[in-house]
Amino acid sequence: MFSEPPVEKTFPWTAVAIAAAAVLILLGVLIALGRTHGSASNSVRPLAPYAAQLAVTDLQMSESTSVGNVKQTYIDGNVTNTGSQTVTGVLVQTLFANDEKLAPQVETGPLMLIRSRQPYIDTEPVSADPLPPGAKREFRLTFEAIGSNWNQTLPEIHVVSVGTR
Repeated sequence: MFSEPPVEKTFPWTAVAIAAAAVLILLGVLIALGRTHGSASNSVRPLAPYAAQLAVTDLQMSESTSVGNVKQTYIDGNVTNTGSQTVTGVLVQTLFANDEKLAPQVETGPLMLIRSRQPYIDTEPVSADPLPPGAKREFRLTFEAIGSNWNQTLPEIHVVSVGTR
């Protein structure tokens, strides 16, 4: 019968180029997201006008190391809304001091409320469960890249932005 001519196998250059472009785009997005959330910067922002109405108390630090040998530092505490408005979002700057007379490492990120503690601690943004006047909630801040010159003292937490309604 009829035999088909042999199929010539060529390297799939088009598929490789598309895959490489996708990887580069994904890498760019991840780098951009990493800079906007929890970015280290020595520019300390001023306190938010509503910051005086948010009492941050009972601060405790802990650490863990993941399977990939990534060290995480946690700051847990309570936040109480002593003002007259409902809080819908909180952005904080955490200042990690050192004993080398250098500017502190400054990490900026959202205040995350603790939603549950079992089977592990799960957090959510304040917008998922707004804080009405007089309410008190537990929170957790998580950090992965604290400099080696941090003096291991409890860092300062500054409330730099508050959403209210």
